[in-house]
Amino acid sequence: MRFERKRTRAALVAAAALPLVAGALALGTQSASADQPSGRQLLTGTKPQWATAQADQGAAADSGKVTARVYLAGKDAKGLAAYAQAVSDPNSASYGHYLTAAQTQARFGATAAQRAAVTKWLTSAGLKVTGGNQHYLTVTGDVAAAEKAFGTTLHNYSKAGKTYRAPAATASAPASLNGAVLTVTGLDTAPKKVSHDDTLPPPDAVFKNAGPFSTYFGSNTNTKLPDAYGVKAPYAIKGYTGEQLRAAYGAGKYTGKGVRVAITDAYASPYIAQDAAQYAKRNGDQKYKAGQLTQVLPSDYTKTDECGASGWYGEETLDVEAVHALAPDANIVYVGGASCYDDDLLDALNKVVDGHLADIVSNSWGDVEANETPDVAAAYDQVFQQGAVEGIGFYFSSGDAGDNVASTGVKQADTPGNSPWATSVGGTSLAVGKNDTYQWETGWGTERAPLSADGKTWTGFPGPYTSGAGGGTSKLYAQPFYQRGVVPDSLALANGGSVKQRVEPDIAAVADPNTGFLVGQTQTFPDGSLQYSEYRIGGTSLAAPVIAGVQALAQQARHGIAIGFANPLIYNQYGTSVYHDVTDHPLGQGRDLAVVRVDFANSFDSSDGVITSLRSLGKDASLHATVGYDDVTGVGTPAKGYVTSSLPKR
Repeated sequence: MRFERKRTRAALVAAAALPLVAGALALGTQSASADQPSGRQLLTGTKPQWATAQADQGAAADSGKVTARVYLAGKDAKGLAAYAQAVSDPNSASYGHYLTAAQTQARFGATAAQRAAVTKWLTSAGLKVTGGNQHYLTVTGDVAAAEKAFGTTLHNYSKAGKTYRAPAATASAPASLNGAVLTVTGLDTAPKKVSHDDTLPPPDAVFKNAGPFSTYFGSNTNTKLPDAYGVKAPYAIKGYTGEQLRAAYGAGKYTGKGVRVAITDAYASPYIAQDAAQYAKRNGDQKYKAGQLTQVLPSDYTKTDECGASGWYGEETLDVEAVHALAPDANIVYVGGASCYDDDLLDALNKVVDGHLADIVSNSWGDVEANETPDVAAAYDQVFQQGAVEGIGFYFSSGDAGDNVASTGVKQADTPGNSPWATSVGGTSLAVGKNDTYQWETGWGTERAPLSADGKTWTGFPGPYTSGAGGGTSKLYAQPFYQRGVVPDSLALANGGSVKQRVEPDIAAVADPNTGFLVGQTQTFPDGSLQYSEYRIGGTSLAAPVIAGVQALAQQARHGIAIGFANPLIYNQYGTSVYHDVTDHPLGQGRDLAVVRVDFANSFDSSDGVITSLRSLGKDASLHATVGYDDVTGVGTPAKGYVTSSLPKR
């Protein structure tokens, strides 16, 4: 399970260079262009791709209302990027010399003079500044005022049978502001937004796994079922627990004591505290201490229907219970977004950075790269860089649709994990055997074949592709320094041309829902009652909090010294024994893997029968887990010794 951000934006466009990446994209910054109006700074990407001449339905009414968010670039954007790299690189003399949140704002944030100048510009055009913080200003006004302020005209455009408003040309800001404006969002109105007074809905309908199960991988096999790949496949596990995952990833004696982990998602489960406590009690996890699990929530929620708010409850539940299972002594702070839209998710991330709420941030949401745009990408990169200089690392799930061809028709990576300033977490199928013994992992990629009516064959074996760990080569970001010499040219140059690109993921952990994690959650039962129940779940939204939990253990081993932005360190240890090098065929070439899964036809009980199917493992669309770095599992998964491998030099 992994949630997507809602998008109203066009394809990403290139701009200038960041120190982190040779020829990387500095998104949303001032653009030099033959079309740039005199005395103006173009705000790249603010004209959406769908606002074409063919779709143009004419100018918007001057009296129409506009609400926009103007992001501030700060006083030293290049210096921020350079310092973020220096404090994150183990080979730099500045490694680990983090700043406080106050020092970060003072050194790199927008100044009072910049805010005053931007405010004066906006108000002089007839817009009203209605809110904001150190990162942005919120403005409202009519179309005529917005057009005057941003140097463009707003037209109505047809899109998917509906009409939306958008800039007819790229928005701009006065050059006299000297780059104080990072970007502006909200000038287009697709899709339609709901009101701000929504309340959260009840939990989603109940889901349960049917069984039979294996208690550990391979413990239960039905010899009456057909062969698969020359052998009898075992039943899927009921769901791994913290004890099994801690053993698989070399937790040892470490518990995450003294470390803070933040989790960001949209909305908030009303039952998270009681569900997490009950799950821990039932599954042998450590009892939560007073104050160990806290929440930072918005004053209200928006777009609850559009975003499927109740579906996010399970995401929060998975993230919290997985982190606690791996790092039972770590403090967890859940920071909820007011919606699943970028502005609200950025607000959640900025709360973590501005208050330094945690050193490790797990994020189980994202979108395909084709939906990324320079304006919002610039805002994400800025918060990641600010986090890096404070010693905060952001971990993002890499996606659950493999190369995305089956879901979008286009081979592409996912975002925000595509950012060179974020750690992208890929996924595996994990086999933990008797006595919590690590057996093997393969890249998560599933093909499904149902049992035939007569029970003698797997219909259409091995069956169509269903899901798998996201990964691939970015079309938008060039290769960051830490991937040089590690990522094969066959991947870095996969999009053609001579410029090597950023490749996802960076690291991986268990994600396959057929070898997934057991969670406990309050759900809505068919009779309308709300009851606690447990079920197995997966997705790279499991892998991300698992890695966050492992990083909490590693930070404890470092005597509490923050790991910060982890990618340079992750790649610095590439090729060593601290990683499991995951491949498609961990038992040898020609030896394919599968499990048998039994599901309730109605997702709840056996009253409508059950469905038995074979799930083949290690078949992730066009992506392949290979020896060395690969686009399914990155450098691999944490092995015994990983937790203590990054002890800082004294």
